[in-house]
Amino acid sequence: MKNDHVLWEPPISAPRPLSVLLHNPPLTEPRMCGVHGAYVAQCHFGTCWSRCPTCAAADRIDERQREVRAAQCHVAEAWQRRLGRAGIPLRFQDRTLDRFVVTHVAQERALCFARAYVAQFDQVLTTGRSAIFVGKPGTGKTHLAAGIGLALMARHYHVLFLTVLRALRLVKDTWSRGSEWTESEVVARLARPDLLILDEIGMQFGSRTEENILFDVLNERYESRRPTLLISNLVVDEVRDVMGERIWDRLREDGGDIVTFDWVSYRGKL
Repeated sequence: MKNDHVLWEPPISAPRPLSVLLHNPPLTEPRMCGVHGAYVAQCHFGTCWSRCPTCAAADRIDERQREVRAAQCHVAEAWQRRLGRAGIPLRFQDRTLDRFVVTHVAQERALCFARAYVAQFDQVLTTGRSAIFVGKPGTGKTHLAAGIGLALMARHYHVLFLTVLRALRLVKDTWSRGSEWTESEVVARLARPDLLILDEIGMQFGSRTEENILFDVLNERYESRRPTLLISNLVVDEVRDVMGERIWDRLREDGGDIVTFDWVSYRGKL
């Protein structure tokens, strides 16, 4: 019995020999697209016929858009993973240098220092030139430090952001039985990033043990010419006392900079 529901299919032509392909134009035949109407299909090889050109073009555009979206998602996911590994706190992951608010000359000087530090970072790495941000809470020290870190990460440098207490705890945790890492391994990992940002200097207890741990980390970085950026709410002399003379001398060598944030707190204004 005849089946009236069978869809129309184009006849299957015999494959075209390669010798014919080389000396003859492609086969053509009229076909009908259910969306865009009539078109002329071409066969360049074998039984492979071209599709509706409008459908094919739309599919290529869709495929390209999918590829672009996939690439954007991949970049975004990779960036988030890098932010996670860098340790920049969530609150400061959008604190770029461009978003630092400047209302007077001292803030402009601090921002200019940050921009120059990023622009000259290849030279910074040749000497290991460190920097210290000091000043009252809420004046934007962590914002500028995070902005430096983000800018360097965008240029594919390895940045690590930690509070000083977190860094000390990472080392002390290796002293417990069953620790996954040894103390030497943790010190080596802290010494590895191109830039180490240590926040909240002065919050540690100030014991000789802590001073020795910080010396091990910062001396390792000093010997490898890896710069460190310290952030503290203390004044300069207090930071020097907390860090100890051995560490202070290494931080200040090769032109290590001190940037003072001596304006009114942003948070206080809010």
